[in-house]
Amino acid sequence: MMTNAQNTFDYVVAGGGTAGCIVARRLADAGFTVCLVEAGPSDEDLPQVLATDRWDELLEGPLDWAYRVAPQTLGNSNIVQSRGRMLGGSSSHNTLIAFRLPDADLEDWVARGAEGWGPREVETLFDRVEASVPIERHVSGDRYSEAFLEACAQAGFPTMSFAANPGHVDSAGWLQLNARNGIRQSTSVAYLHPLSELPANLTVLTDTPVHRVLIEQGRAVGIETAAGALYAGREVVLAGGVFGSTQMLLLSGVGPADHLRAVGVPVLHDLPGVGEHLIDHVEGVVTWRTKADDLPRLRANYSDAAVFARLDPAAPAPDIMAHFCIPPFEAMTLAAGMPAVDHGISLCPNVAHARSEGTVRLRSADPADTLEVDPRYFTDAEGYDRTVMVAGLKLMRDIAAQPALARLIDREWLPGAEVADDESLWQFARRTTNTTYHPAGTCRMGRADDAMAVVDPQLRVRGIDGLRIADGSVFPSMIGVNLNIPTMMIGEKAAAMMLET
Repeated sequence: MMTNAQNTFDYVVAGGGTAGCIVARRLADAGFTVCLVEAGPSDEDLPQVLATDRWDELLEGPLDWAYRVAPQTLGNSNIVQSRGRMLGGSSSHNTLIAFRLPDADLEDWVARGAEGWGPREVETLFDRVEASVPIERHVSGDRYSEAFLEACAQAGFPTMSFAANPGHVDSAGWLQLNARNGIRQSTSVAYLHPLSELPANLTVLTDTPVHRVLIEQGRAVGIETAAGALYAGREVVLAGGVFGSTQMLLLSGVGPADHLRAVGVPVLHDLPGVGEHLIDHVEGVVTWRTKADDLPRLRANYSDAAVFARLDPAAPAPDIMAHFCIPPFEAMTLAAGMPAVDHGISLCPNVAHARSEGTVRLRSADPADTLEVDPRYFTDAEGYDRTVMVAGLKLMRDIAAQPALARLIDREWLPGAEVADDESLWQFARRTTNTTYHPAGTCRMGRADDAMAVVDPQLRVRGIDGLRIADGSVFPSMIGVNLNIPTMMIGEKAAAMMLET
């Protein structure tokens, strides 16, 4: 092992994304030497990243990993999983919607083996995130968004503060954003900027792809990058996100043995759960043509407001989260050959607790090769995801039919009033659903007797000493809200656990 003072640190964090920036900064603030390694460039001087209203310019560009999904047997095969390829990761690339994790989701995690991750145990970690990351909680609404919230109330979903009502059950409200005065508050902005003033014990390497983890005698000792090896005296932390961390493990020979052999990677440790359990929020759309062509420009994304709904009134958590979109969300309907509307709005329901599970696989042993991402949308055995999607489309129509919103609408544009029965709605949905860019779960957390768990509740990779994962890949199950702030909490908790040892 050839090491020297220039390439050896206490901790090496592989991935400068949503959680990685937090882990690196917290460890450095505790006095350790840390190297944070990011495949993409710095975000510090990129206005298209920092300006909150320019996020859509990033889609499928040079700052987007842009993972195209495998052909889907039931869902839409045109979907691209966009992931940020710059410092801050997807917190530098997303639509900034900020939610804490609802208690019901955390309780489900604990039931699935995530001991120590209950609501009371992570509350202070969310507080810590919000002490560093500014969150805008109030908005003065345009007449369309105001009408949407009024229509939701008329349909039985009263307007509530999502901050004050963290369960979000059967309510609508204004979306919170991790932003300040039109500037994105990603984890790179909040925890690292300005890079010129970082402490001397924190080294940040950008434009440095990580190839694999270096493992000797069952212990992670460093990483191999495109620029050479970096070594960790204490621990290596993978924070490359659901795709990046999975890829790094597999290329290191840690994962399902049969798959590794098939792509020519020597098997170092047979860990069957790596790359399994890919979960996501699949999202549908209903679009209406408006009477007037006076649609506003929103703060930062297509949606300022949302509604949560349960199909079963006795359920502890919503089945549906829906965004009210201005301008209309047409990416997938246009891709399916359907006509554009000249001026309109959309309501986009997603399956809040989707149960379908997919996979992430290598195509070869070459680190530069693309991944095979197969979400397997709508393939859950019970048909829950399909049922919720169809119910969601019908609920969107119910909300739009309420007097407050109906007075602004000319007619339903897509799928159109003639698409009325459940089977027709399903056929429309399977052609036009999209992702909300919320992949998770491919290195999931679980208890010791769970053969498919990749990490334990301390985020340590099973069977490999000195190696942890801190990102959305560790989610035990899908959560009912956007993943950004919960993933920041994972970064805070990972650092806290490491500093306790």
